[in-house]
Amino acid sequence: MGSYIVRRVLQGIGSLIGVMLLLHLLMTAAIQLNGNPALAFFGDRVPSKAQLAAVQERFGLADPCYEQLGNPCLGPFVHRMGGYLTGDFGTNHRGREVLDIVATAAPNTLRLFLVVTITWMLVGMLLGSVAARYRGRAPDHSIRFISILIDAFPVFVTLLVYKFIVTVPVSNWMSAQFGDESIPALLFKPSFSADHPWATVIIPGLLLGLVGAAPFLRLVRASQLENYNADHVRTARSKGLGDGHVTAYHIVRNSSIPVITAVGFVFAEALAGAVITEGMMNIYGMGGVLWDAVRDSEVSVVIGVVSILAVVTIVVMFVVDLLYAALDPRIRYD
Repeated sequence: MGSYIVRRVLQGIGSLIGVMLLLHLLMTAAIQLNGNPALAFFGDRVPSKAQLAAVQERFGLADPCYEQLGNPCLGPFVHRMGGYLTGDFGTNHRGREVLDIVATAAPNTLRLFLVVTITWMLVGMLLGSVAARYRGRAPDHSIRFISILIDAFPVFVTLLVYKFIVTVPVSNWMSAQFGDESIPALLFKPSFSADHPWATVIIPGLLLGLVGAAPFLRLVRASQLENYNADHVRTARSKGLGDGHVTAYHIVRNSSIPVITAVGFVFAEALAGAVITEGMMNIYGMGGVLWDAVRDSEVSVVIGVVSILAVVTIVVMFVVDLLYAALDPRIRYD
């Protein structure tokens, strides 16, 4: 196990450097093709050469390589990596540190992700297990029909219906009955409130979780069906073990590998932000930060945030790999 961990750490560092280099090359090419993003700092104003040079120097865009099409600009890349090692991920156009932006936005995204994950895991595991247990019968057909029906409704349609048709009358009624600051009124508040971050993300998180549960329950069903007729399950039944014990310890546990993989990917993706959900519900999260940074041509913010997300993704995938051995005794890393 020790040698495997060392190998995975080295692979993770190599992958991280590769991701950052690729991101740097893409951003460099975009600057060389579209012009220096430092101009976005001035808006509609026309800056003097001295003003433009000062802004370029401040945001690390003063290197002449950015004006040479095809130049990989490896010097700025090495300089940026050195800053990352000291915890300097740059600033936005208003001088705010990228780490400070992430520290403010990430908790809102994680709150939404937690509600979403609990919802789709509970719904997906429950309905997927029932569908697998009653394969080919009425419960199985009903659950698969429901999953297809859920898939037919895009997330933005569900949120539009919820926000503009459900929340307004329900929120007004709740406020009249219990007060504007009551939990029932906050739960159905049409937009996110920084003063009540948990209460105002529960319903959007539940809706997003239900939409995400549709493909997940099909994954659970398919994974468990592979184990129902496996040798170890037949052996357990032949020993006289009850259905509940066999299902919990021999089917569900051994079917958890793809489930854990899915959770890992969803966690990594969630940190990038649910752009549609966060945008429609006015949630200040990672999706909104990236969207605003791209729109405003804030190169340092885009590169800094994506680099942080790359680190988190590699760490999550590493933890998922270790969980494989804990869930399935057949997997060994020696």
